[in-house]
Amino acid sequence: MAATPFLTVDEQPLSLSQCLKYLQSSGKLQSFLSDILRQYVLEQELQTREDIDISSAVIEQAVINFRLQQKLTEPKAFQEWLTRNGLDYNAFHSQIVNGFKLEKLKTQLSESKLQEYFIERKLFLDRVVVSRIVVDSKELAEELRSQIDEGAKFENLAQQYSIAEDRVANGMMGPVSRGTMPDTLRALVDAAVAGDLVGPVEIEKNWGLFRVEQLLPASLEDPKLKQALQNELFERWIAEKLQKMTVKLQVNE
Repeated sequence: MAATPFLTVDEQPLSLSQCLKYLQSSGKLQSFLSDILRQYVLEQELQTREDIDISSAVIEQAVINFRLQQKLTEPKAFQEWLTRNGLDYNAFHSQIVNGFKLEKLKTQLSESKLQEYFIERKLFLDRVVVSRIVVDSKELAEELRSQIDEGAKFENLAQQYSIAEDRVANGMMGPVSRGTMPDTLRALVDAAVAGDLVGPVEIEKNWGLFRVEQLLPASLEDPKLKQALQNELFERWIAEKLQKMTVKLQVNE
């Protein structure tokens, strides 16, 4: 008895083996398998947990909200959308449920680790808005520092003397992660307050003057940051699960 084709393209049947070879030839087999294994890990976890129930009222409200946002309130329009996306209602409903369960799983997995992880990452999460003047000699940097101390406008000197591309924006660099700053500069910035001028500081064989515009310390009170850290911890958890798995790929013609 002939095996059922995995795909049929223009009436031409393609076996699973052929499809996998095409993915391998295109360099996409590994990502394809990774997606499968990732979904396997998630479904296994959700099936074994009894503490991730989502109320039916929350799910139904989410369905209503989605249909309103996408302007799919008419049954015919909604059915056409499902068809275009290769779904039936049960599959669509399952996607909504799984979305809520995954978010709840992320929260539970990260709950005990979030504060420690935040502290671990804080150096790179804290940001500072700075402006700079970069020149190629210490003597010039010191001269410019003296002029600024005597009342010269930082912005004018940045446009006139700085060799950095941001001179066209008056030397404004925008938010910079503390963790990406050279140690010497970070120490000076950490001791400064908004409006302070620090330097000259040697940076990659050049010399810079830096004006601290604004300090932007990271906080777990920021919902976007909290969500981002939860996502990072979740991806770390999945990666650890995948590393411990034994996977064998067997394809029969």
